[in-house]
Amino acid sequence: MAGYRINRVSEDIKRELVAVIRELKDPRVKDKLITVVRVEVSSDASFAKAYISALEGIDTAKEAVKGLKSATGYIRREIGQRLHLRKTPELTFVADDSIEHGMNIVKIMDELRTEEE
Repeated sequence: MAGYRINRVSEDIKRELVAVIRELKDPRVKDKLITVVRVEVSSDASFAKAYISALEGIDTAKEAVKGLKSATGYIRREIGQRLHLRKTPELTFVADDSIEHGMNIVKIMDELRTEEE
């Protein structure tokens, strides 16, 4: 499969994954400030790895990943129906701390800015 198609499928899966996550009723996922950082799809589109991050930190992201793993079948079915893919990839979820890391960088930059003034 061409690289541009894999990139397009990755972005499509990411967009639909965000929409499906908003509809989930699992308390580990619902009402949490989680986001899908990126989705990596294998070259044959049979596997997809979604990186999940939370504003509250890595512990919240890990808890959300547990909830998402338990709903993997439902999420995969919904994505397959919405995107009309020939083969819906098997989803795996990974907790990521990129948002928390980014917030720490912003905090450090703000501290440096106040020290200069």
